Amino acid sequence: MVGLRTISQSASRVRKSVTNVRYASMRSQNWGPHTGPKKAKIVEVGPRDGLQNEKKFIPTDIKINFINKLSKTGLKVIETTSIVNTKLVPQMADGIEVITKINREPGVEYPVLVPNLKNLERAIKADVKDIAIFASASEEFSKKNINCSIPESLHRFQDVADIANSHGIAVRGYISCVVGCPYEGTISSAKVATIAEKLYKMGCYEISLADTIGVGTPGSISKMIEDVKEVVPVERIALHCHDTYGQALANIYCSLEYGVRVFDGSIAGLGGCPFAKGATGNVATEDIVYMLHGMGYETGIQLPELIKIGNYISQQLNRSNGSKAALAISLKDST
Repeated sequence: MVGLRTISQSASRVRKSVTNVRYASMRSQNWGPHTGPKKAKIVEVGPRDGLQNEKKFIPTDIKINFINKLSKTGLKVIETTSIVNTKLVPQMADGIEVITKINREPGVEYPVLVPNLKNLERAIKADVKDIAIFASASEEFSKKNINCSIPESLHRFQDVADIANSHGIAVRGYISCVVGCPYEGTISSAKVATIAEKLYKMGCYEISLADTIGVGTPGSISKMIEDVKEVVPVERIALHCHDTYGQALANIYCSLEYGVRVFDGSIAGLGGCPFAKGATGNVATEDIVYMLHGMGYETGIQLPELIKIGNYISQQLNRSNGSKAALAISLKDST
């Protein structure tokens, strides 16, 4: 650990070049709102955010098979697991085994959630190339989620980002509770923008704005994105919606108008948050893709294959597929 902290002192010189390389890659694929074909990127979070709240432990081989199947659909980013305190998130106890045993397809990124230096060291040993860090726009949520205040979390993440970038590891930043919190209520969009700017400056190549409890509407999401894009280039902004009140697709549609082209989704609508009471599933990846394709956006994703995998993992969890697109396609095929 001493070695990692020593590296942190010089890592900031490397951080900017690593971030720029990732940004250049994103631009070359037309994710941003510039001229050219209409393209959008989907970040699949099902294997991590979708499964982390499951009470019954899911066998490791099922997780690995799940990710390997997703890797064949055209998805370019699959958030694979968390390397965290297994007492707090026991479903992710096999994170290292999962990330080391999946088939890593060329051109696909497999980020893992890494909250601190101790677990970053484990990620480096597992040859992880992409990590994600989680900040919060709510002080109370930050304390319950990662057991520290917002300023303390940002200080911790600075070290993580510096060391990760010094090892050529790309860092994605999340901000939880960007419009509402189960403990504090409405969250100021100016506060979200301040945290987003700090994550961006510490070397995060992309900032995912998470409506963790799904209370956002096109009105509140618009105001939040307007403020954030003043301090972070819109090409580096992603939106992470939960569908608690059925507003997720409306919020994504709204964000397209502001130039956002990167969206997190969880296949079959799996997920929730173990630290946010009442937070239901993420918006289904299939539903995002269905909408984007209907609007003429290219994602590179094979929707029928995605639906098959949504059905597969739903069967493994003994539940129905929460995607509306899966139902729509099945009804179309039956007529």
